[in-house]
Amino acid sequence: MRFVGIDPSTKTGLVILSDDEVITAEEIKTNHKKDPIRFMHIAEQVISRLKRKDVIAIEGFSYGSRGKGVSVQYGIGWMIRAELYRAGYPYIEVSPGGLKKFATGKGNTKKEEMILPIYKRWGFEHNSDNVRDAFVLAKIAEATKKEVELTKFQKDVLKKVG
Repeated sequence: MRFVGIDPSTKTGLVILSDDEVITAEEIKTNHKKDPIRFMHIAEQVISRLKRKDVIAIEGFSYGSRGKGVSVQYGIGWMIRAELYRAGYPYIEVSPGGLKKFATGKGNTKKEEMILPIYKRWGFEHNSDNVRDAFVLAKIAEATKKEVELTKFQKDVLKKVG
């Protein structure tokens, strides 16, 4: 069984785990500059790496965010979700706060403050925060299907995903 984490962005983080081994840990990018072609290309690349029985977790939208890049994030996020749906891949959605809480115990942790807890807990390191987030999402997907040792705060996060 494979566990997949997807962090939608212009540099989409994708991590695939199997048997406690990292199979894929990458940022998916595109050279396309025009939207929606850029969104479609990223979504196609994500879908092309998946297999039928994958257990998938995707980061939810940050509804409180503001700024120019937010509409792009939403566009890419919705395009990936639409392609997952079209291809018949079920997925769970994890809020940004839930992702952070699962990794660190606090839902408002800054990205750079997640590096050490992720490394200490799972021995995973990567220079991209998108890939680190995708790794945590893959671990959440894994925890929904496998018997893994969890802290109380991790169990709290699992109760809210779906």
